[in-house]
Amino acid sequence: MAKKSAIAKNERRKKLVAQYAEKRAALKAIAEDESLPMEERFKARLKLAELPRNSAANRVRNRCEVTGRPRGYYRKFNMSRISLRQLASEGQVPGVVKSSW
Repeated sequence: MAKKSAIAKNERRKKLVAQYAEKRAALKAIAEDESLPMEERFKARLKLAELPRNSAANRVRNRCEVTGRPRGYYRKFNMSRISLRQLASEGQVPGVVKSSW
């Protein structure tokens, strides 16, 4: 089980990302628009830099829904490899069977 503080920090980041998503997307669109004057694009970049760092989507870490483990994460299942194996062997994950050949 991961530290509760690490899991909580990641949840706060997810909230900030959702809160600033629209504003960040609008500023990025202005900053990357080649048809606008350079000064306007630069101002958009400065405003983008003033936003909280944790409001960027790439700061959110994928964590296991069961244990909070940050490594060995399968996106399809939202679980770590260890939790997936344990639940799959118990028959708790639908459509997953142990392979044998």
